[in-house]
Amino acid sequence: MTISTVDPAEVAKFEAMAAEWWDLNGKFKPLHMLNPTRLDYITRQIAAEFGRDLEAPTPFSGLRILDIGCGGGLLCEPMARLGATIVGVDAAPRNIPVAQVHAQQSGLTIDYRHGTAEDMAADGEQFDVVLNMEVVEHVADPQAYLTACQQLLKPGGIHICSTINRNPKSFAMAIIGAEWIMRWLPKGTHEWDKFITPEELFSMLSRAGLNPVDRKGFKFNPLAWSWSISDNDLSVNYVTASLKPQA
Repeated sequence: MTISTVDPAEVAKFEAMAAEWWDLNGKFKPLHMLNPTRLDYITRQIAAEFGRDLEAPTPFSGLRILDIGCGGGLLCEPMARLGATIVGVDAAPRNIPVAQVHAQQSGLTIDYRHGTAEDMAADGEQFDVVLNMEVVEHVADPQAYLTACQQLLKPGGIHICSTINRNPKSFAMAIIGAEWIMRWLPKGTHEWDKFITPEELFSMLSRAGLNPVDRKGFKFNPLAWSWSISDNDLSVNYVTASLKPQA
């Protein structure tokens, strides 16, 4: 029997917002704003690891990519356009038909599934890339979840994981600012005590059998109203890249 790290209360939060995934000014506005910066980091890491030219028409052709916690498909669709064979999985069942309809409307072939990382690992699924973006702070057991992510990777594969740091600044910006003041997200979307510091995440990734090789910050500029990648500022949102050792 597969043990799930899914937190039902967390799934319920995102199910309630499922229909708004592609509303640029809806509850997922923060993700739409962040998405170009996320994609810049993700595509550069994948291209570097697999020797791909991002100027090519379909640079990720032949790569099998998994997006865990795919939501409405904000990352799956760009990966599909870059030529990858993409699987999107989400524990919230209402997200899947939203993603499927949007992909169909966009003329994209994406394999969307309702399920969990643990279920897929138990089935022996294997991927060149596992995207694990803004999910680890919502699961019941981060260490077990990251271990399942490692099992889903082929030897030599890359795991990209983003989350939120745990400190007073992240509480002020991710909860007070984003949820209470700006109302970008419903109150209670995030729980500060579930946030994970970069040091904690690197330690968990290593214990899961991955080799962390990079970390960067996603920095929001309130004056320019835009996101950028930071080499030094990991104080709130940040992203990591880890490799699965060759067998």
